[in-house]
Amino acid sequence: MEGVGVMAETAWSLVPPVITIVLALVTKEVYMSLAIGIFIGAFMFTGFNFLGAIDTMFDIMSNKVGGNVNILVFLVLLGIIVSAIQKSGASQAYGNYAARKINGKRSALLVTFFLGLLIFIDDYFNCLTVGTVMRPVTDKFKITRAKLAYIIDATAAPICIIAPVSSWAAAVSSSLPENSGIDGFSLFLHTIPLNLYAWLTIIFMLFIIFLNKDFFRMAAFEKESGSTLVIPAEYADDESTAPVGNGRIMDLVLPLLVLIGSCVFGMLYTGGILEGKSIIDAFAECSSAKGLVMGSFMALVFTLILYVPRKILDFTTFCSCFVDGFKQMASAIFILCLAWTLSGVCGEDYLNIGGYVGGVVSGNQTVAIMLPAMFFLVALGLAFATGTSWGTFGILIPIVLAITGTDMNLATITVAAVLAGAVGGDHVSPISDTTILASAGAQCNHMNHVSTQLPYVIVVAAVSLITYIIAGFLRNAIISLIIGIILMVGCILLIKYITDCKSKEAGGKQ
Repeated sequence: MEGVGVMAETAWSLVPPVITIVLALVTKEVYMSLAIGIFIGAFMFTGFNFLGAIDTMFDIMSNKVGGNVNILVFLVLLGIIVSAIQKSGASQAYGNYAARKINGKRSALLVTFFLGLLIFIDDYFNCLTVGTVMRPVTDKFKITRAKLAYIIDATAAPICIIAPVSSWAAAVSSSLPENSGIDGFSLFLHTIPLNLYAWLTIIFMLFIIFLNKDFFRMAAFEKESGSTLVIPAEYADDESTAPVGNGRIMDLVLPLLVLIGSCVFGMLYTGGILEGKSIIDAFAECSSAKGLVMGSFMALVFTLILYVPRKILDFTTFCSCFVDGFKQMASAIFILCLAWTLSGVCGEDYLNIGGYVGGVVSGNQTVAIMLPAMFFLVALGLAFATGTSWGTFGILIPIVLAITGTDMNLATITVAAVLAGAVGGDHVSPISDTTILASAGAQCNHMNHVSTQLPYVIVVAAVSLITYIIAGFLRNAIISLIIGIILMVGCILLIKYITDCKSKEAGGKQ
C-alpha cells in the first residue's frame, strides 16, 4: 500500500497519543478519546487510507487482546471472586469491624496504605484487591473515592518496582539485551535504592496522610464534595453488589489469603519451581499473567467450597456472581483493550515512537552527569504518552546500556532513572492500565482520579528530577536517596506553609 509507514519513527508518531491525552483531559470521555487516537494513528500509518486504517486498527486490537488474554481472564476471575465476597456479606462485616476499631480518616488511610504495601506481587492484583477490601471502610469515614484511588495507585506500581519478588522485577530483568553480559536481576536489585520516584511517592503519601491535609486539585475536590461521600453515577445503585449472605470476616480474609498464595505459587510454577529452579530464578523466568490466571482460578474454586457448603451463598447465587463479576470489570476491560491497541499503534511495528525517541536520545549524548536526569524525563514522557511503563523501560534500558558502556555505576543510576520515569509517567497517564484499574478498584470516576492526582505526581517528579541531577554528580545511591527525602519533606512543608497562609488570608477577608 502506497504511503504505508511514511510517518513511522518521526516526530509525527507522537500525534496519536498526544491527541488522545488532550481529548481525554478536555472532554473527560476516555473511550472516545482512545478510539479517536487509535484511528488517527492507523490512518497516519496507512498513508491516510480510510479502509486500510480500519483494517489495521482491528488487526492491532486482535493481536493485542490475544497477547494479553490471560490478563483479561484474570480480571474476570478476580471480578467473580470480588462479587462473591461482596454478596457474602463478608466485606460488610469487615467494614463494620474496621469502622469500630479505626478511629478516623487518618487511620483508615494508613490501613489502606499498609495493605497496599503488603500486596507487592503485581500492580493489577494490588489495585483491585486493596480497593475491594478498603472501600467499605473509607466510605464509613466519608473519604472521597478520588482520595482512595490515589492511595491505591500510589501503592501499586511504586511498590512493585522496588520489590525484588514481583512481576515487575521479572519484566525489568528480561528487558536487558541478551548479549549485554549483565545479570538482569542483579542490576534490578542495585537500582532499588535509586528508584527515587517510587520512594519519594511513598514519603509524599505518608505526609499527606499524617498531615490530614490535601493540596491543589485534590483539596478542591474534597471541598466540592462537602465532606460527604459522593459515589460516581456509574457505580451508584448497583444492586448486584448488595450483600445477601451472612458472611463473617474470615470469609473475606481466607479467600484473599488463598488468592495471594495461589497467585504467588502460580507465578513460581510457570517459572519452573517444580523443575528444581530456585525461587529467584522461578520469579525471573515466570509468566506473571498466566500465573495470576492459575492463582485466581484456584482461589475461585476455594471460595466456592468455602461458601456454598456452609450456605454463606447458595449455588444459584454464587453462579450469578459470574455475570455480576464480569459486569464490574467490563469498563476496565474495555479501556484496557483500547489502551493496548493505542500502545500497539505507537509500537515498533507501526508508528514506532520508541524508535524515534531512541534515535533522538542516542544522537544527542550529553555529559554523563546529566544522563540520569535526561533519561528520567524521556521515560516520564514516553510512559505518559503510551500508558505503559513496561514498554518504556523495555525501549530505553538497551539504549542506556549502549550509551553508558562499561561504566556500571552510571549505568545503574541511569537505569534506575528510567524505571522511576516509567513508573511516574505510567502513574499519571489517563490511558495507563494501572491508573484505570485504580479507578476501578476505588469505584471512582476515572477522570476525577487522573485530575486529582496529577499535581501530586508533578511535585514528586520535580523533586525526583532535581535529585537525579544531584545523583549524576555524586554517583552514590544512599546519599542521593537521603538528599531526595530531605528535598521531598522540605517541599511538602513549603507547600503546606503556602496553602495555610492563603487559607488565613481568605478567612481574614470574609
